[in-house]
Amino acid sequence: MSMNVVKIHPDDSVLVALADLEPGERVPNNGTYLAVTEAIPAKHKLTINELAPGDPITMYGVLVGKAKQAIQAGGRLTTFNVQHATNSYDLGTEPATWTAPAVDHWRDQTFMGYHRSDGRVGTANYWLVIPLVFCENRNIQVLKEALVTDLGYGQQRTWQTQTQELMALVQAGRTVEEVLQADLQAAEQSSGTKQRLFPNVDGVKFLSHEGGCGGTRQDAQALCGLLAGYITHPNVAGATVLSLGCQNAQATMLQEEILKRSPTFDKPLYMLEQQAIGTEEALLGQALRQTFAGLMQANTLVRQPAPLSKLVIGLECGGSDGFSGISANPAVGHASDLVVALGGTVILSEFPELCGVEQELCDRCVDTETARRFRELMSTYALRAKEAGSGFDMNPSPGNIRDGLITDAMKSAGAAKKGGTAPIVDVLDYPELVTKPGLNLLCTPGNDVESTTAEVASGATVVLFTTGLGTPTGNPIAPVVKIASNTALARRMPDIIDINTGSIIDGEETIQQAGERMLAYIIGVASGKTEVAAVRHGQDDFIPWKRGVSL
Repeated sequence: MSMNVVKIHPDDSVLVALADLEPGERVPNNGTYLAVTEAIPAKHKLTINELAPGDPITMYGVLVGKAKQAIQAGGRLTTFNVQHATNSYDLGTEPATWTAPAVDHWRDQTFMGYHRSDGRVGTANYWLVIPLVFCENRNIQVLKEALVTDLGYGQQRTWQTQTQELMALVQAGRTVEEVLQADLQAAEQSSGTKQRLFPNVDGVKFLSHEGGCGGTRQDAQALCGLLAGYITHPNVAGATVLSLGCQNAQATMLQEEILKRSPTFDKPLYMLEQQAIGTEEALLGQALRQTFAGLMQANTLVRQPAPLSKLVIGLECGGSDGFSGISANPAVGHASDLVVALGGTVILSEFPELCGVEQELCDRCVDTETARRFRELMSTYALRAKEAGSGFDMNPSPGNIRDGLITDAMKSAGAAKKGGTAPIVDVLDYPELVTKPGLNLLCTPGNDVESTTAEVASGATVVLFTTGLGTPTGNPIAPVVKIASNTALARRMPDIIDINTGSIIDGEETIQQAGERMLAYIIGVASGKTEVAAVRHGQDDFIPWKRGVSL
C-alpha cells in the first residue's frame, strides 16, 4: 500500500492527504490503518480520532484549531467543522540552544557580488528613480519611457504579433466567436535588446507608489524609512529622487532616514524639487542629466568574490497550499539554517502568519529582551487588526482554504518552517534595517508584495519565495526565487517557477537534499549567473505597507 498520507509530528491529531482519498479507503496510521469516511482531496487533512465540539486539533505539534462540531475519525477538516484556535504564550526562560548543520562543503565557497563601502555586498547593481510623493508618478513614468528601452533594459518578449493577428481578423469581418477561437502564434522573442550602454548596471528601476502626502505623519516617516532602505541597499548604486516640495514626506526626512541606516552614506544621490525648479521640462531635463551622471559612476563597479557570510536572504511565501508546510517551507528552512551556520543573515517576516507558533519563536530568541519585543509587536499588531474589524484568524485567503489551509494557525505553523531551527538573534519593526547575522524576525503583514517589499528594504539581497498555487511576485532590486511546493504546479506554470520541491512529496528527495540544492542555486543567483523568472519577466512589484490596514 503506497504512502498516501503523512503525519507531520508525533503529537498531531491529523493526517495530511498526499493524494485524493476515497470513502472507505484505508490509510496507514502508527502501525495500523484508518478508514477514510468521506472524499478528501490531496493537501487536505483528516482527523485520526473522533472529535467532539471544542476538542483541540494539533498539527506540527501545536494547537491549530478546535472542532466546532462532531467529526468522525477519518473525516475531513473544513471551515465548517473547525475554528481557529491557538495556545497562549509567554517569554522563553532558557537561552536558545542550537545544533548547526554541517557546512564544511560550503565553507570556502564564494559568490560574485558588488562590494559597497559600508562592508555589505550586493547581488546586483541597480540605479533607482524614486518619487517622494505620488504627485511625481507621471514624471517617473516619463523618465521610464525615456531611459529603459534606449539604455538596453527593455523586455525581450513581445505580444505585438498576436495583436496584429487579431486586428487582421477584425478587419476581415470575422465574428466574435471566430476571434475567441483564433489560434494565435506564440509571443515572439524580440530581435534582442539594444546593447547596454552601461554593461555593469543591471537596470534602472522606478519605485512608483501612492504615498507621501495625506495620511498621517507616521505614514510619511515609514515611507521615507522604506525608501531609505532601498537607496542604501547593497544592490543599489545610487538614486534619482523627485519631490514636489509641499508633501508630508520631505526630502529632509528621507535624508535623515538614509543617515540612520548608513551614517557614512557615499553613493551618488540626486534630489530634485519640482516646485523649486519650475517647469516639468526643466525638472525632467535635469533628472536625465543627473541620472546619466550617476549611471556612469555605477558602471565603474564590477563583481568580486565574497564569502557566503555576506548573503542576506529574505524568506517569503504566497499562494500557499497544503503541501507548502511539508515540502517547500521546510526545505527553505534547511537552506536558511545553512546560511546562518555560514555566518550569513536571514529574515523571516509576515507576523500574521506566525500566529500559533509564538511560544516556539519566543523560546528560540537569544535573550528575554528579544522575546519581549517579539511579543509586544505581535500583540500590538493583533490588537490593531481587531480594532480595524479584522483579526489574524481572517488571514487565510480563499486559495489557501481551497487547498487545505483552513485556519490561520494551521497556515502559520507551516509558514514558520521557512525560518528553520536557528536561534532568533533580533526582532525588527517595519521598516528597520537588519544588522545582526543570523535569523531575524521582521514585523510585516502577510501580504506577499508588502512583505517582500519590506524584507528587501531591511537588507535582503535575495528572496526565497515558496508557493503552492503559483504567483509571479518579484521585486525591483532583489531577485525573488520562486519555489513550488508540488510538482503539478512546477509543470503547470514553468515560466514563473525556478525550483521544484514537489520532489519531496513525490519521495524523490529529502528536505535536507532540497535545501542543499537550494543553496547551490542561491549562489548562482547571487553571482549574476542564474536569472530567476521574476527578473526575466520584469516583475517589479513594490507596495509600501500602511500600518494597521493590511494582514
